[in-house]
Amino acid sequence: MRYILSLDQGTTSSRALLFDENAQVVAIAQEEFTQYYPQPGWVEHDANEIWQTTLRCIQEVLRKSGVTVQDVVAIGVTNQRETSVLWDRRTGQPLGKAIVWQDRRTTRLCEELMARGQLDMIRGKTGLRLDPYFSATKVMWRFGNEPRLRRKARAGRVAFGTIDSWLIWNLTAGKAHITDVSNASRTLLCDLKSGQWDDELLAFFQIPKKMLPRIVPSMGVVAHTRPSVLGRAIPIAGIAGDQQAAMFGQVALQKGSAKNTYGTGAFLLLNTGDTPRLSAHRLLTTALWRDARVESMQYALEGSVFMAGAVVQWLRDGLQFFQSAAEIEALAAQVADNGGVYLVPAFVGLGAPHWDSEARGTMVGLTRGTTRAHIARAALEGIAFQCAEVLSAMQLDAATELTELRVDGGASRNNLLLQIQADISGVPVIRPKNTETTGLGVAYMAGLACGVWRSKRVIQEHWQVDRVFEPIMSEDQRFSLMNQWTRAVGRARKWNM
Repeated sequence: MRYILSLDQGTTSSRALLFDENAQVVAIAQEEFTQYYPQPGWVEHDANEIWQTTLRCIQEVLRKSGVTVQDVVAIGVTNQRETSVLWDRRTGQPLGKAIVWQDRRTTRLCEELMARGQLDMIRGKTGLRLDPYFSATKVMWRFGNEPRLRRKARAGRVAFGTIDSWLIWNLTAGKAHITDVSNASRTLLCDLKSGQWDDELLAFFQIPKKMLPRIVPSMGVVAHTRPSVLGRAIPIAGIAGDQQAAMFGQVALQKGSAKNTYGTGAFLLLNTGDTPRLSAHRLLTTALWRDARVESMQYALEGSVFMAGAVVQWLRDGLQFFQSAAEIEALAAQVADNGGVYLVPAFVGLGAPHWDSEARGTMVGLTRGTTRAHIARAALEGIAFQCAEVLSAMQLDAATELTELRVDGGASRNNLLLQIQADISGVPVIRPKNTETTGLGVAYMAGLACGVWRSKRVIQEHWQVDRVFEPIMSEDQRFSLMNQWTRAVGRARKWNM
């Protein structure tokens, strides 16, 4: 039996998954790591801790499965996107904490950059908005606050990368400084059409090209692990940002297919085929993947919701509503509706389609009759409302109605959330039997590159439905709820006025 090792490095934990030739999970290992919040709106990670937790997960998943490294034919790497790491090329040590995708410290810098009037150029080349979410302004902020770091980078002594680059650097003992187009397209430095770093963008953000990783295909043997790290040289044959990997794991390979991943945030992607399509409704255009065997890339429209599962974590850890995140479903199910309560979880601003860095978390509609159950239900509805806004924008951009929404991620196990999502969105929500789609997607990529699976048609046969959630809410009720949600969002956006 041949096995594929999938490294799924997320925002709050590192994971290793081992898949067999039938695309079945043989073993999983997971370890959480420290979240740093040095100031309001700032979020940081220790890159060394991320690498060490990943390495321990690799060792644990092999121990649990009884599989040796000799039986692992390929490795796939998927990762939290936009999180930015700087490290010393000579020592391999991080130069300070990694700035996480959620971090909003560059809000003022983005406003200053907007005043230069290059927004059309940036959006036209990258498909992105000038927002703290993306990597370039994080690096620019570091240089602005650490002049010595900028000089060191200009001298070629600093390496930059998103988490995929950092992990692969360590897996190869510093021999490979690479990234794939799905991650590169989230930096504000990559031209979508060419799939390469763009000199005009690099000049605008004042970032030396020599510090950037080489952009390689998402599918194809692009590096090998060093024997000193894992015991033998294993091909690294799949790389993708977590949302693109989940799209591949959902086998949403055809133009017009859509998926939503409920993780720390929620990320909705609509496959637009081999042509990048700019949004007229404040969504992002992003690269999906590039296969080394074909010339063209695949693209998607994307809507990013910054707070999804993190809202449940807040109720659990911040307000201590329950001990386990899974308990929210039973608590919210104690009431038939939200009792007029709306929770807008804009704890780090609002993502698509609002893009408001100044918005803040807001709860409206409280009465003496409000209970923990009402707030729990409002939290789940807040996730669904945000996703419904993105789905509406996607359908307008695509000039078509979606026929289904495939879902995955930790919160997709919550039946009540998915029924609410179907009702609010008016679209059937489909949960597959295998919800480990992020790790599975990059395993598929690596397996296709190394011949474990002959074609994409073969992997499509592995995808199976667990449950379909059909919308049962009336149009009038849906309209009324969305209207109230829009009013609540207005309060969140004006909280500091």
